[in-house]
Amino acid sequence: MIARFVGAGIVASTLALGSSVALAEGDAAHGEVVFNKCKACHSVDETKNKVGPYLVGVFGRPAGTAEGFKYSQAMKDSGVTWDEQTLAEYLANPRGFIKGNRMAFVGLKNQQDVIDVIAYLKQATTS
Repeated sequence: MIARFVGAGIVASTLALGSSVALAEGDAAHGEVVFNKCKACHSVDETKNKVGPYLVGVFGRPAGTAEGFKYSQAMKDSGVTWDEQTLAEYLANPRGFIKGNRMAFVGLKNQQDVIDVIAYLKQATTS
């Protein structure tokens, strides 16, 4: 019985590690294509808010803190700091990940699209 729990823990750890590796290996070029769904509301190349906040410098930034954007209280109080993992969860299900936020987009249902968008964001929003 104990061996099953240990085995389950090893499988869970391996899956978690595998997802981190997968996130690091996204296709930024395809991510840019997928990001076309997002660019009407978010900018990646300037600190200018649109319908949504700008994404320049998003990695390592606490949620709800892009200067000049009016965030929901849920986003400001989320305690989330954006990194590959939190962005992956948010992009897949924005309203489920931070309940009460105002993101209108339902999320990216294809996991590879999520991975690729994150690769694109890493390339486009960091200096």
